[in-house]
Amino acid sequence: MRNAMLALLALSAATVATAAGSSPAAAYDYPYCLQGRGIGIPGDCSYASYEQCLAAASGRALYCNINPRVAFGQQQRMRIYRDY
Repeated sequence: MRNAMLALLALSAATVATAAGSSPAAAYDYPYCLQGRGIGIPGDCSYASYEQCLAAASGRALYCNINPRVAFGQQQRMRIYRDY
């Protein structure tokens, strides 16, 4: 009985470790941030729409702004053509 319990415990620990470390969490920058006193910069950037952000800011003396990581992200370089 004791060996069966140890085997079951080892199997469940291996399953949890495999499921937890199988892949990293996907990082995603949402376009709107909740900002204001006490939240900091860039703020709570977990809102997909402006309306969601406004609903979270309602009654809290906070405001919504565009996520700077999205607004000022790396832009594509333009191809420069030269006439020789």
